[in-house]
Amino acid sequence: MSQPIRPVKTMDRQLPSEEAADLLALTRELVDRELAPAAAEEEAEGRFPREAVRLLGRSGLLGLPYPEEYGGGGQPYEVYLQVLEELAAGRLTVGMGVSVHTLACHALATFGSEQQKQDWLPDLLGGELLGAYCLSEPQSGSDAAALTTRAVREGDHYRVSGTKAWITHGGVADFYSTMVRTGGPGAAGISVLLIPADTAGVSADAPERKMGLKGSPTAQVHFDGAEVPAERLIGDEGQGFSIALSALDSGRLGIAACAVGVARAALDYAVEYARTRTQFGRPIAEFQGLSFMLADMATAVEAGRALYLSAARRRDAGLAFGKEAAMAKLFCTDAAMRVTTDAVQVLGGYGYTADHPVERYMREAKVLQIVEGTNQIQRMVIGRRLTGA
Repeated sequence: MSQPIRPVKTMDRQLPSEEAADLLALTRELVDRELAPAAAEEEAEGRFPREAVRLLGRSGLLGLPYPEEYGGGGQPYEVYLQVLEELAAGRLTVGMGVSVHTLACHALATFGSEQQKQDWLPDLLGGELLGAYCLSEPQSGSDAAALTTRAVREGDHYRVSGTKAWITHGGVADFYSTMVRTGGPGAAGISVLLIPADTAGVSADAPERKMGLKGSPTAQVHFDGAEVPAERLIGDEGQGFSIALSALDSGRLGIAACAVGVARAALDYAVEYARTRTQFGRPIAEFQGLSFMLADMATAVEAGRALYLSAARRRDAGLAFGKEAAMAKLFCTDAAMRVTTDAVQVLGGYGYTADHPVERYMREAKVLQIVEGTNQIQRMVIGRRLTGA
């Protein structure tokens, strides 16, 4: 049985402005026309949709939360995250790709000098250049302050050596926002360099072989004595770890929105399947056990969206939102794992086949519990903010 149904989309919601409504309408149009039709085939083949990402940039969707004076959209995070949700519902590779690109631009947009922003940010936000965020290393994942990639100042440039791991867009990105060690051990010795991917001495391994999200390349990136101009230092030496954490607070909201998008896609498909699949002479949606399952799935999707939007509104208001971002990332990604697993169950044997997208949604949901800090790390962040430990 091959794709017999077209799921209904459950996406009615309040938006803060007419412009926001237009942006979401544009996003849905691009998803329906450009992303969703090729998603299953391209994911199975491990193809990264670079032209689709360029199209998003040319449509003004790559730099939404950044200032218009530098080529961004000037939109509140509340709107940007809902665009991410729409993209992820169509294809997680694209939604998460936009989230990672936004994360990679954060250091320059937030901590760069005025000259740096004028020189580089318009190209980064315009869609022609794709970014990656380089923090993790083979031996320092959750313990990011233990990173060892070193940048040594030599006159007007830095000499960078080391390896970064688990880098989304590794090998296809045009620039890497890279955390490097310019000083002693610990967080105080870390700085940020904005490194062009075509710099001599920069290379990437073949992508990791992942259980899901196969269209999104994840690879180790190597810096073999790469010479990086000192003008590409973002902020001050030793400021890098605080910049990295600031970016992650915002990035976690991006992952939360993507998780809700994947969960919603699974819910929509399961609902329509349950309405059209008959057993014992009636649609399976009429059986209480299954309808209760769908009700729980729908509740998780709505609760997840409410949580990430609440955190986004705190960010937009200039309030502290780190704890709330960790809560949103934790809840939304755990919910996505439950919802996609239940969607497979709703379809029964068909759910376990590649003829229907729910098995892909389930595999993709798993990675969202790991990236941008595992959900165990999120619990640590929340607990420490609560207790002051």
